[in-house]
Amino acid sequence: MNGVEMETEGANGAFSVEFTFSGAAPRSTVPDGAQRELAAFLRAWETEISDSCLPTSSPAAIAEFQVKSRAAKVGDVVVIDVHGVSAVRSQSVPPAFEEQVRMFVVGHGTWTRDGTRDRGDQTLSSGQFILEHCDRKSHFETVPHTTAKLFVLPAAILKPLLGNRITFGSADSAEMRLLMAHANMVHETVADLSAAGVEAARSSLLELAKAVATGCFDDVEPRLAPALTQAAKNLADSHLADPELTPTMLARELNVSVRTLQRAFAATGESVTSYIRRRRLDEARLALIAPYGRLSVSELAAHWQFTDSSHFIRAFKKRYGQTPTEYARSTGAIGN
Repeated sequence: MNGVEMETEGANGAFSVEFTFSGAAPRSTVPDGAQRELAAFLRAWETEISDSCLPTSSPAAIAEFQVKSRAAKVGDVVVIDVHGVSAVRSQSVPPAFEEQVRMFVVGHGTWTRDGTRDRGDQTLSSGQFILEHCDRKSHFETVPHTTAKLFVLPAAILKPLLGNRITFGSADSAEMRLLMAHANMVHETVADLSAAGVEAARSSLLELAKAVATGCFDDVEPRLAPALTQAAKNLADSHLADPELTPTMLARELNVSVRTLQRAFAATGESVTSYIRRRRLDEARLALIAPYGRLSVSELAAHWQFTDSSHFIRAFKKRYGQTPTEYARSTGAIGN
């Protein structure tokens, strides 16, 4: 499948592009249309996103170039997601270069970028990030099936915090969890943001990038509350069966006070505890109608950390209007 979907930059200062390219034809039979489509995408990327982060493949090997990418630009901040089914490398670019601060976060695979005279090439593995000030062009290369998130940030704001220092670390840090959660929200909402929304999204991205650079963030900054809430939800969703999952554990992992976390959730109209209970019930409901490996009511109650079967049944009926057994029977998961 080949495709380019673009929202051009408008009065709100936002731009987004999604791109999927894959080819299975022999090198000698790659259609001209596919090459033109890739060229059109790269031109749009260079014009609207950043000429220093262009993915590429040689024309002869275009049939083997398989990549999915999406980018969101809010003001002078760019967030780029890349999933390279094939190996990807950056394209050679003209000598002109706009000073930037860049962050690379690897979700899966490896990402190698060329070094400087003082530092050799640097390779990031899954779950690692690098944040640095760039005053020259650099190139990168990935192995197949690498997923990564790139941030292009204004040097004027972040350079004073970084200097010549390179920040390198784990994407599991509290600050990185918040930044990644907010970046994903930007991707999902950029097309609908007003001018004020674009500025708020940009400001929050910059505040969180500063937090990554310094190792701490302003936990009373109201603009960061949505990112904190989403990061807490992401973390909770990955620990729903964990008996240690509590507001206290989430606050500790995100390096905030329980009060700060509760205040952030309050804006959504749901408490932290209510969110955890609701998500556990959601998962228990899905488990009830699983086609195989179905657990009993008492086993579900224990697995999803309810005090006992009676407590689980009452909570389930309050949410879904039926007991677990009644629900499973009504869906045909068990016989009448």
